[in-house]
Amino acid sequence: MTFSMKRALAIFQKDYKDLSRNLFVSSTLIMPLFFAVFYSQLGGEGIDVTYFVINITFSLVATFVQCALIAEEKEKNTLRGLMLSPASTLDILLGKSALTFVTTLILIAACAFIMGYSPANLFVISLALIVSTFFYIGIGTILGLMTKTVMEASLIVMPAFFFFSFSPMLLVYEDRFSIIGLLEYLPNIVLIDLAHQIEAGAGLGSTWVELAVLSAWALVVFVGSIVMYNRKQTD
Repeated sequence: MTFSMKRALAIFQKDYKDLSRNLFVSSTLIMPLFFAVFYSQLGGEGIDVTYFVINITFSLVATFVQCALIAEEKEKNTLRGLMLSPASTLDILLGKSALTFVTTLILIAACAFIMGYSPANLFVISLALIVSTFFYIGIGTILGLMTKTVMEASLIVMPAFFFFSFSPMLLVYEDRFSIIGLLEYLPNIVLIDLAHQIEAGAGLGSTWVELAVLSAWALVVFVGSIVMYNRKQTD
């Protein structure tokens, strides 16, 4: 499986133009900033509030925008053309993920700035956020390949949005329902736990388990997106 930077960059530029023309999808990019301003004005501070906004950003941008970009290709019947082109699977998937990746990290940085979040260990947090971005983009890719239109994409991502944004709130019921304890292995909750450890003075050596869990989630979803893409390619 080869990779061509030139082809991936061409796909990136095409997605940028498509996103700038689609007000329905591009307007979603404002929402994380709205939440960041809203909670900062309310005096919302601390890791939990900050990462609530960050998890919303992952769901609305990394997952939804990625899903919508792929769904739009299918709606216009241009994804099939990409599949039949000389571009490899990596060219297409990485090219179509690049815009979402950059946009997600820019918005996370903007939200963190608005909320006054300055992590004690920027390197570890940045690494965790980058790995998490790959996970959510993978989810968006899989969901996008399952849909046919942008409208379908906006509906199919809603369960993922609510689940990954609000599932940390269920942990308060862990003592009553032991099964809720399994949520602690979800990437969004692992990320919050890692952030708490960093603020307590932990470093890379103390948080490698959390980083490994996040990497495992990202790898599984990445492989899943390739399998889903190859299956659609042969349909």
